[in-house]
Amino acid sequence: MLENLAYGFSFVFQPFPFLMLVFGVVIGVIVGALPGITGSLGIILLLPLVSQLDSRVAMVMLCGLFCASMFGGSISAILIRTPGGASAAATMMDGYPLAQKGYAGKAIGIAAIASFFGGILSTACLILIAPQLSKVALQFHGADFFSLAVFGLSMIGGSSGKNVIKGLISGVFGMFIATVGIDSIMGTTRFTFGSVALMNGFPLLTVLIGVFAVSEVFQSAGKRFSEIDLPKQELKNILPSWKEIRSILKVSGISGLIGVFIGIIPGTGGAISSFMAYNFCKKISKNPEEWGQGSLEGIAAPESSNNGTTGGALIPMLTLGVPGDVVTSVMLGALVLIGVRPGPLIFLEHAPLVYTIFAGMIVIQFVMLAFSLGFARISPVILKIPQTMLMPIVMVLCVVGTFSLSNQLYNVFIALLFGLFGLFMRRYDFPAAPMVLGVILGPMAEANLNRALVVTNNDWTILFTRPLSLTFLIVAAGFIGMTIYSNKKDSRKEQAEKEAQA
Repeated sequence: MLENLAYGFSFVFQPFPFLMLVFGVVIGVIVGALPGITGSLGIILLLPLVSQLDSRVAMVMLCGLFCASMFGGSISAILIRTPGGASAAATMMDGYPLAQKGYAGKAIGIAAIASFFGGILSTACLILIAPQLSKVALQFHGADFFSLAVFGLSMIGGSSGKNVIKGLISGVFGMFIATVGIDSIMGTTRFTFGSVALMNGFPLLTVLIGVFAVSEVFQSAGKRFSEIDLPKQELKNILPSWKEIRSILKVSGISGLIGVFIGIIPGTGGAISSFMAYNFCKKISKNPEEWGQGSLEGIAAPESSNNGTTGGALIPMLTLGVPGDVVTSVMLGALVLIGVRPGPLIFLEHAPLVYTIFAGMIVIQFVMLAFSLGFARISPVILKIPQTMLMPIVMVLCVVGTFSLSNQLYNVFIALLFGLFGLFMRRYDFPAAPMVLGVILGPMAEANLNRALVVTNNDWTILFTRPLSLTFLIVAAGFIGMTIYSNKKDSRKEQAEKEAQA
């Protein structure tokens, strides 16, 4: 392992890969700091560039964007009480009150340092756990992989809040989209309606850009935006004292481990882990009454946790081909786009790529720490970019990106179509992440199901007689059942409260 890691570091510190790593970190911080512009959208906008790069360079850049966007969301959360992403919502609870007291710089500094601790901890867990998990995954058969895909869809669909059914419908529809084109097993055409263009199906990049980026532009169209009111104070004292850093070490370590654990579970992510870490650390804190009033621990806990999910989320993505959250689902699409199929064989077939990612994740934490502390001074300028200027730029990038895939307007029209479909999903509360995951996991599920049925002469009981397959299906069904039951219980409780108030 040490030799492979040494190779990874030697590659990362070459001029061009290191430059692209820094580029990913810079874009990630900016994207994360802009309210409403998520890390997944930033990665999607870079996918056309990714397809032209070496796979190792591309993944180092995307990992830099992924990690940095987690921290970037805390900047707007602290300065203007508007989280750049859902994972920074918990940071706002203590970051903004501290900024109101005149210590915005210190709040951002604590967030950056806690993010560094969480990122280093998650990377260590990624390096130690991922190779071992891949050895276990090598024992998987076709039926196991199919059930694993069902499990992944159920987790991310069931994590859609009160819209569990809509999340599952979205995931199934994504799998249906993946069937358009030529069947990889039988070679027959499906749902092409005589169109030659549809024989290749819907390009993954086009679907991603349409559902996430184009729909965001459509959603913003027609709204009136004003410049954000920024704090008039100067950002001073960004670097906390050693005493203040020591005070957050325990909280950062505990929260980072919570983030890793939550990140490994498919369909969760930084938003869930940050609130879990915030609530847990508040309970064990010696000064819980200070939380919510500008506590340094209250800033460190969610920031360490949401950056802890980065390495955790990469573990199932690399070893099982099941992303841990929305951003890693887009990164999974990027891997497929550049010809790398994640799974248990990735350590054998693409070992240089994997260990370059490991080394890159370590370097990213140090680059992100240095840049984020410096970025804190200029962050108010970035945050003043009006949406009326930002969204047209995003739309131009979407059009150029989809057209550059094959130099055909067909892809642009498909992106616009999925943009309208994504807008429909937003209006009627259908989550987009399960659909995209369905598009990504659909081919894997179909191919492995066919493989299992061919081996067993169309015996469907193979899905229930193999222990691993049965376990995945039971857990998936149990998770969906528990989520539906919990949602109904909450609905009855809310209804009872309304009746009591009436």
